[in-house]
Amino acid sequence: MDKRTILAVALAVAVLILWQVFFSPAPPPPPPPGAPLADKPAAAARPGIVPTPGKEAPAEVKALRVETDLYIAEFSTLGGTLKSLQLKRHTDTEGLSIVLLKDRGAIPALGIGRKGDFAISNENFAPESGDLKLSSSTPRGTLVFSKTGPDFSIRRTYTFHSDSYRFDLKDEVSGLPEYELTLGTDFGVSTPKDGVHIGPVILKDSDRIELTGKKLKKGEMTFAGGLKWIAVEDKYFFSALVPGQEMKEARAWAFQDSGVVSLKGGEGVNNFMVYAGPKEIERLKALGVGLEHIIDFGFFSIIARPLFWFLKFLYRFIGNYGWAIVVLTIVVRIPFIPIVNRGQKAMKKLQEVQPRMQELREKYKKDPQRLQKETMELYRKYKVNPMSGCLPMLLQIPVFFALYKVLLIAIELRGAPFMLWITDLSQKDPYYITPIVMGVTMVIQQKMTPSAGDPRQQKLMMFMPVIFTFMFLSFASGLVLYWLVNNLLSIAQQFHVNKKARG
Repeated sequence: MDKRTILAVALAVAVLILWQVFFSPAPPPPPPPGAPLADKPAAAARPGIVPTPGKEAPAEVKALRVETDLYIAEFSTLGGTLKSLQLKRHTDTEGLSIVLLKDRGAIPALGIGRKGDFAISNENFAPESGDLKLSSSTPRGTLVFSKTGPDFSIRRTYTFHSDSYRFDLKDEVSGLPEYELTLGTDFGVSTPKDGVHIGPVILKDSDRIELTGKKLKKGEMTFAGGLKWIAVEDKYFFSALVPGQEMKEARAWAFQDSGVVSLKGGEGVNNFMVYAGPKEIERLKALGVGLEHIIDFGFFSIIARPLFWFLKFLYRFIGNYGWAIVVLTIVVRIPFIPIVNRGQKAMKKLQEVQPRMQELREKYKKDPQRLQKETMELYRKYKVNPMSGCLPMLLQIPVFFALYKVLLIAIELRGAPFMLWITDLSQKDPYYITPIVMGVTMVIQQKMTPSAGDPRQQKLMMFMPVIFTFMFLSFASGLVLYWLVNNLLSIAQQFHVNKKARG
């Protein structure tokens, strides 16, 4: 029974991991040839309709630069929209700055629309200020854009803070009863694919709703009531719009293969908080608007959140996330030691009655009901409970998946070194040493564990170290380290039980 449980858990883990690797949502594609870039006018956008050219903008289109301690952004006078944004304190694997918006997309970031049409984003707005460079000596600054059309007027005021990834937007709108504001295409995505959800997210009341371009191709989706924020995310970074007033609805639709999301309101004064930066939970909590819920701890979040807190707590004392993972794995293992010991002892007893079990199988192989009855009698006689070997594994499943999720999404591990050749716990082992050692420990653990199952199951179990080793070759070093340490602890505990049984 214990072997069947281990096999089921191992296969469940394999399915979870393979799903993350091979079936995660497809990344948003780059803009097609001819899509508007830089300061070229963007096309109007309607769900499911290829944008048509908008009004030709005047020649005096300008780009205004905003630099703070944390990022560099450019805003275009076309629609008073965001043109590009790069982070100063986060880099990719090649040492280049993380870019959350490369250029003015097909649907511009922070573009204004009406009736599903974002042609206003092609109108050239008048700037009322110049470039900004903020620091501790100049902690705050504003950009203002304004536009008066034949049937509407808009005044956009951006307020920036030198020490925050947030900035504020106030739109003073008249003549647009169906005023709409969107995050546009590509804003907030720095990596095309990373094994997790990439694309729009909506927080409605307490429900975190993930959307993908594939899902939205089935049709436009709308959400009303309890709208907290909309966002576009990848694994470690995101952009978000947090309304300062109640919005009529959130709208999401497919554009090419990407998902686009917007908020609908009315004319008047509309205030928003805009965030573009890392998924750092303490920083997000400090904003006080619920943006920390962008971090998805998965189904076992009630366990994952305290584990994440404890990992960061350990790091404050140890100063190394690799060793913090080692200590966390040991601490998490401690409560299960008595349960695992009882399970291992039960397996030893079950192994001892295997010869008698085999005799019963041969004797009653044509009478399953009699075989079941005789087997239960045998268990009672020798005081063996086959389920006692399963219990330790079943109890550890929620903890394992919760810790797996924490180590998968924690931005704190991004760029965090461990020791020797492991310089980034969020990246795979460059020399594949730890995954191979982990595979070896799985083999040792299987050899030491009492075998009480079907011989065919035992042969199948021997393939699991090989399967897991190949899967873990491309996994983040932090995940491999956790699994390796857990295997070593299992080996030590099994050694103690076996030695005690012999003595």
